[in-house]
Amino acid sequence: MGLVLALIAAFPNAAVASHSWGSYHWARTTATFTLLVGDNVSNTWDPYLDGAIADWTAAPSDPTVADLLDLAETAGGTNPRNCRPTAGRIEACSAKYGYTGWLGLAQIWVSGSHITRAITKVNDTYFNTATYNTPAWRRLVMCQEIAHDFGLTHQDEVFNNRNLGSCMDYTNDPDGGPGGFVNDDPSNEHPNTHDFEQIQTIYGGHTDSTSTVGQVTAAGAPGNAPASWGQLVRGSRAAGVSLYVLDLGNGQRVYTHVIWAR
Repeated sequence: MGLVLALIAAFPNAAVASHSWGSYHWARTTATFTLLVGDNVSNTWDPYLDGAIADWTAAPSDPTVADLLDLAETAGGTNPRNCRPTAGRIEACSAKYGYTGWLGLAQIWVSGSHITRAITKVNDTYFNTATYNTPAWRRLVMCQEIAHDFGLTHQDEVFNNRNLGSCMDYTNDPDGGPGGFVNDDPSNEHPNTHDFEQIQTIYGGHTDSTSTVGQVTAAGAPGNAPASWGQLVRGSRAAGVSLYVLDLGNGQRVYTHVIWAR
C-alpha cells in the first residue's frame, strides 16, 4: 500500500507545474547525453517518429533552459508485434495490437530510480479509424509516448479544456483552433518550453556514477492487455488515462502509462 500511495502522490490528475514521471530518469555520467530510439514502426508512422525525435532533440526556444537530452534514431531491435525492450535505449513500435482499448502506451523498466529500458507502442487498430487517422493525433501520441520514456508525464489530464500547446497535455482536439473547446487555442502536437524546463529539472544539476544509456541486451515485455501490466495505480479507461506498476522484485519494476481510445 505504501508504494501505491507514493505513486498516487507522484502522479496527480490535474495540471501540474512539475510533470516528471516520479523521480525516474536514465542514469548517465555526463551532463548531456544522447538516447537511442529504435525504429520498429511502419512507413506510415516513420515521419511521426522522425518528427518526435526532432522535436525533443531541438534546442529549447528559451536560451535560459539547458539543452541536456538528444534523441537519435537507430535500426529497430525487435519484432513490432512483440515490441521487446532493449537495455539502454527506447524501442518504438507500431502494429495492429487489436481492440485492447488503448491508443498508445509507454513502458519503462526501472531499477531503483533509474530507467534501464523503455518502449513506445501505438495501436494501428485505432489509428486506422477515421477518428484517429489524422496527422495531429499521430503527432500528439507519438510525441507524448516517447517523452514518457525519458521521464516526463503529463502537464494536464483533462481532455475537454483549452490546449496548453504541449503534446504532454491531453486533449480531444490535438491541432487546436476552431472545432475544439475554444476556437483560439494552440496545437498540442509538439513540446513547449515548460516541457524542456522539466527535462532540465530532471537531468540538470547532477550526474550518476554509472550509466544505463547504451544498447546491451533484449528482454521480454508485458503483453498488450491490462491484466499483464500489474496493479492499476490510478486512472481508468473512462478517464482516458491510466498508470500501472508491475513489481518484479529486488527494486525492479515496470511502469505502463496508457492513453485510451475515446
